[in-house]
Amino acid sequence: MTRKKPWNRVNLPVYSISSKGPGGFNMNIITYTVPVSMKPKRLICAVYHGSQTLDNIRREKQAVLQLLHEDQYRLVDKLGKRSGKNTDKLTALNKRNLCTEWKGFPVLTGALAWMELKVLDEMEGGDHRLFLCEVQAWKNNSEGEPLTLDMLRKKNIIRG
Repeated sequence: MTRKKPWNRVNLPVYSISSKGPGGFNMNIITYTVPVSMKPKRLICAVYHGSQTLDNIRREKQAVLQLLHEDQYRLVDKLGKRSGKNTDKLTALNKRNLCTEWKGFPVLTGALAWMELKVLDEMEGGDHRLFLCEVQAWKNNSEGEPLTLDMLRKKNIIRG
């Protein structure tokens, strides 16, 4: 019998979210993202408290969600394990030509897909803030398999 907690048994996709605020743009990693409506297409995105991304999305009410490619696992440490309040994440990405622009936001060139989101509502979710978002536009950017939590576990980037 597995010792994993039930919520750690699900192999979720890994996303990056691009946001903008008064201090500029930021990217973060999010894995708690769930489709909640087919028509109109809506998602719940959970953003960690204390993050620059949370401040940006609460202020601007928009973001771009990026479905990461399995080859982008190295970005998790850079985008998800440090705060945009203390680190300029985009400068390093731009120096390595890993970003382009879409819908006025910096996005990762190697991501499988991009989704422009408009925030409709928000609520408290514990250590995360939950945003109900409507997809305004989307683009499939490349072929391949999505990065998943199981891949991050196998690479010892996360535990669980």
